[in-house]
Amino acid sequence: MTNMLDIGVISYLAAALLFLVLSLLLMTSWRGRLQGALLVGACVVTVLWATVVAYHAARDYPASLLVPLLEIIRNAVWFAFLIRLLHPVEIAAPMSTRLKILTALVLGMCLVLLVLLYVGGSIYVNIFGQVFLSIIGLGLVEQVYRNTVPERRWALKFLCLGIGGMFAYDLFLYSDALLIQRVDMDLWNARGMITALAVPLIAFSAARNPQWSLDVFVSRGIVFHTAALMGAGLYLLVMAAAGYYIRLYGGTWGTAVQVIFLFGSAVILLIAIASGQVRARVKVFFNKHFFSHKYDYREEWLHFIRTLAGGEAGQPLSSIPGRERAIQALAQIVDSPAGLVWWRQDMMASSGDDGGSPFVLLARWNAGQNVAVSNMESGSLMRFLDTTQWIIDLGQYAKAPDFYVGLDLPQWLRELSGMPNGAWLVIPLILHQRVLGFMVLMQPRAARAVNWEDRDLLKTAGCQAASYIAQLEATKALVHARQFEAFNRLSAFVVHDLKNLVAQLALVVSNAAKHKNNPAFMEDAINTVENATLKMNRLLIQLRAGSVRPHTVRQLLDLDTLLREVIATRAHVKPVPELQCAENRLRIQADRDRLAAVFGHIIQNAQDATPPEGYVKVRLYNSTDNNSGAGQAVLEVEDSGHGMDARFIRERLFQPFQTTKGNAGMGIGVYQSREVVRELGGDVEVVSEPGKGTLFRVRIPLDLTAPAGA
Repeated sequence: MTNMLDIGVISYLAAALLFLVLSLLLMTSWRGRLQGALLVGACVVTVLWATVVAYHAARDYPASLLVPLLEIIRNAVWFAFLIRLLHPVEIAAPMSTRLKILTALVLGMCLVLLVLLYVGGSIYVNIFGQVFLSIIGLGLVEQVYRNTVPERRWALKFLCLGIGGMFAYDLFLYSDALLIQRVDMDLWNARGMITALAVPLIAFSAARNPQWSLDVFVSRGIVFHTAALMGAGLYLLVMAAAGYYIRLYGGTWGTAVQVIFLFGSAVILLIAIASGQVRARVKVFFNKHFFSHKYDYREEWLHFIRTLAGGEAGQPLSSIPGRERAIQALAQIVDSPAGLVWWRQDMMASSGDDGGSPFVLLARWNAGQNVAVSNMESGSLMRFLDTTQWIIDLGQYAKAPDFYVGLDLPQWLRELSGMPNGAWLVIPLILHQRVLGFMVLMQPRAARAVNWEDRDLLKTAGCQAASYIAQLEATKALVHARQFEAFNRLSAFVVHDLKNLVAQLALVVSNAAKHKNNPAFMEDAINTVENATLKMNRLLIQLRAGSVRPHTVRQLLDLDTLLREVIATRAHVKPVPELQCAENRLRIQADRDRLAAVFGHIIQNAQDATPPEGYVKVRLYNSTDNNSGAGQAVLEVEDSGHGMDARFIRERLFQPFQTTKGNAGMGIGVYQSREVVRELGGDVEVVSEPGKGTLFRVRIPLDLTAPAGA
């Protein structure tokens, strides 16, 4: 008797505990709708009923009206929930009337039974009433299932099995009691466990019915790993039992065969656990049979974004692995092991629809080299994708090509889809309503049908992947543009310096016929050619280094001496520059050739802007920086030329490739001059007015460490 009581206590406590967990899940996710309230109420009342029965089982079943009263209340709440499920949102008036009558009759019957129990308390009245209530419950379950449209029955079948199972067992229990005039205690004790088995069925059905406003979340990961653990445990139990019988009946070989059998079983289990195909099949099974949606969209999207952003630190966005990650991110959604991406060559075009643009094989992930086609012209496939933006199931196309009207697959894609583990899906990559490319995914590890959920998720993820790949391609184009910009800037500076060198050599050539017999002229000519050769060699070194700012060798320079040399080279052009040095031996640290080029350019610009009868005055003096107190060498070049307005000075003068000389100028001399001076810690100022000439003022910090008189 004691064992039987223990079984009853455990059985009903298990039912109470499971329904309590389900009640808490439902209450935390309830959103206020009546279906949810009734389901929560039915679960709570079932918890109370099972707890009271377990308590009475522990007390050796004393007579009490509380158990049958709670049982009637439990059934009444379940009836109310089932009747509510029969009441759709939009319902015809006759059906609404019948439901109201049915509700009144069922709940009225429960009320009558409660009164009879309270007044008479006869056990026979209780048994007969419970049989009647069980029949009503089974009828309501049958009505719910039969009146549900076939497309929605998958969402209610577990609920009907769970609740119907409880009422069917109650009918069996009380029918047996009605025949033998007493309740069979074995059947009564088993009733609690039967009721507990209904909980997971009700929970799965609640998760499949969001219209109940019951967002019961069952983690797919927990379900998958729990099922795997339970399956592995069951497998090991079966193998252990088989090993036991092998040892028992194996004679002298029994122990050895048992060890071999168990070791082999463990190896097979490990292989199954490590198999991607087995995991894929299990995931497909659980997604299909236990969840209202095929995907956990939050987890899928987080996983998708993590894969896209999963590059190594310091890896450039334009790298090929980034494109491969885009393939991997889409492929992992449907357990595809490999994929390829084709991309439209004119994808950077801002407008227009160039339907004839070829597509280039941009990247491949785990696809090997089994695809011989590297690019393709836009044919039927591209026109179909541009028009429909559909995902193409190549297996479906092979069976029913008429479904894809107007699509004629290229030969290479037909061959690829016919290979073992070959092409499976063609996913358009859409950005701003334009198909920029497409992705081909290979057959998944486990065979699976493609439904609307797969298509919606893959198409949405494809749009995100298209944006990601477009960003990679734009970054790549920007890097190339910057490289060309740097090369063009380098070329501009080189051409500017070559122009000055050519001018010097042209001057020598123009005077050679007249002064070729003059030894002094020949000496100057040789010096000029030698100087030009040295400068051109330095330019070649810059070009090889690819830098517009080559490494310079600074040295201690006397500015007055350097200015006299520069002015001497410009003395053949009118107006001849006039040098005024307020102080000699002003010394700075600078590269001689670059600084001479700066001074020469400023003086040349002044001469070019001034008529021959005008003047160009060059002044050099020492100034003190008011902020730091450090000495500065100041060079002023003043002319009486046409001048410049304030807007030109502010907006264009120091901008590269801006000039007032027309085709005769490069527009980079002033910009380059200021950059050189700023590298020395100085700056360039300009004061000018149209028709009143221009004043260039160059400030360069003096080298105060040089010894006096050195």
